[in-house]
This record gives sequence, C-alpha cells and structure tokens, in this order.
Amino acid sequence: MNALHPLPFPGLDGANPLGFLAALGTWRIADRNQPGTKLHWKPHAGHWTPVLSFPQPLERDPFVAQLHTELAKMRQHRLFTFSQNLKLKPGEFEKEAKAAMERWFNEDDRISAAFFAAFGSTVAINEQGDIEDTALRTMSGAGHQHFLKTMNDLAEVTTEEQLQKTLFETWTYPDEKIGLRWDPAEDKRYALAWKNPSQDPTRTQRGANRLAIEALPLLPTSPVGTHLETTGFTGHRSNDTFWTWPIWTPSITLDTGRSLLALRDIQPSSSDSAELRARSIAAVFSSQRITTGKFRNFTPARAV
Repeated sequence: MNALHPLPFPGLDGANPLGFLAALGTWRIADRNQPGTKLHWKPHAGHWTPVLSFPQPLERDPFVAQLHTELAKMRQHRLFTFSQNLKLKPGEFEKEAKAAMERWFNEDDRISAAFFAAFGSTVAINEQGDIEDTALRTMSGAGHQHFLKTMNDLAEVTTEEQLQKTLFETWTYPDEKIGLRWDPAEDKRYALAWKNPSQDPTRTQRGANRLAIEALPLLPTSPVGTHLETTGFTGHRSNDTFWTWPIWTPSITLDTGRSLLALRDIQPSSSDSAELRARSIAAVFSSQRITTGKFRNFTPARAV
C-alpha cells in the first residue's frame, strides 16, 4: 500500500458548524484534484481539527494556491446566478436542474447537478407553492440577504490569503459581511449583544464561508413522505430543527464520508455510544437551527 501524505488544518474546528462544513468543502475539492484523498480528525489545541491525507505529497502553500484556482472557476457560474434565492416555483427549479442533468457528461455540469440535489426538490412543495429546499438555507431575501447571491459574492471576492488564514490560523473574523450565517458567531440578536447589532457590522471568516459552500453536495436533500429532508437534519419547524454530524479518527475516503454523514445512528434519538465507538466515531455534535425574525442562524454545537 502506498503511503499517504498528511496535511492538518489547525484553523478549522469540527465542533463549529461552519468549520465542519469548510473541512468537507476542502475535502471535496482536494479529492477532485487527487482522487483517493482521505480525511480524519485529531485533537489539537482543545478542538477537533481535520487532516487530509493525499496520495501524492503536497505542501501547504501549493495546496492553497491549487484550492484557490479551483474555487475561482465558480465565479459568475450559472449555478449561483440563475436566481438570487431558492424561493422558486417547481418549473423554475426544474428547468435549471434538468439542464445540468442533460449535460451530465461535462464535468462542470456534474458539479451543478450535485449542487441541485443539495438545493432542493420539485417533489416537495410548501404552502406558498415554492419548492422545499435545503435545511442549510439561512436567508431568502429579507434584509437584502440572498442565499445564492451571497454564494456568488463569496466566489467573486474570496482571496488566496483568506483561504490560507482560515485553514491554518486561529479565526479572528477580519472580514466585513458576506457570510452565510452558518457560524454561531453570526447570531447577532440584541439580547446577546452589548450594543445595537444593527450598528455593529457583522464580521466573518470569508475563506471559511467560501469553502463551506463546496460541502453542500455532500449533504443532499431527499423527499420523505410529504416533506424534504436534508442529510444529517431532523425537524422542520423553527423550534425543532437540528443538524447532527460525526467526528471520526481513521482516515477515510470521500465515499465513506458520505455514508457517515447520513448515518442514522449518529442522531441523538438512536445513538449507541458503543456502536459509534466500534465505527471509530470519536464524537458527535449537534447544532440547532433557529429563526429570529426573518433570519436563520445556528447555535453553538454541543456534544451528544
């Protein structure tokens, strides 16, 4: 067996919803460039940090440069520009999804098709006649915050330096705005702030948000009964929606990772600690998706 070449990312915290998504997104891009790239988690400075293991040696700076090049291909991509939000009628969504599926032989459209499977489905329709969409959607136009437009904005402006700092340094939230509200730090309720949050510009870790977008195809949606379910999520209402994800210690392939993310046993209602240990799952974290006014946020995760 050929030796793998590990590269840790100490800036990412597996207990942070945004950090976990950024790790998954980084893994997807890395595996596209080096098929067979594996990921595992290890304790570091009080948190779980991801480690990618490559079939071929790859140093830190060349890896980030390669990562930035791949992400830059998505600037002004049709995937992020066909609509500002996922508040769509079935026909609107179906038209775009079918166009991607019909061009499946093209790598670019295979990527688009995977994103559409994560975005939503025409099978489940809400009371307003729009498609039901991913539980990871945190905005839909209120306050001039748009889900797909924000993705496109991130694709446009994220720099190589921002990726480097996100992956390898402690997060200091140096960037203004352009976040997808997946980080609990973006929950800016008045009761949690020492001054009016409307006068306190949101600070984000832009590189993390950009990388997290690439995780969406690993968390696809699927119709179940009369509702749309998102991989890893339970609940549908503003007060009962939770996302649960695993932390594993052996190096695994991306396909194995897809299976772990969808594992029913990690859900609190059916988890068995002995069974999880047998699967080399060292920790399981859960975050509640909350709705405050017209905005969604994720709470700090807790171990379950």
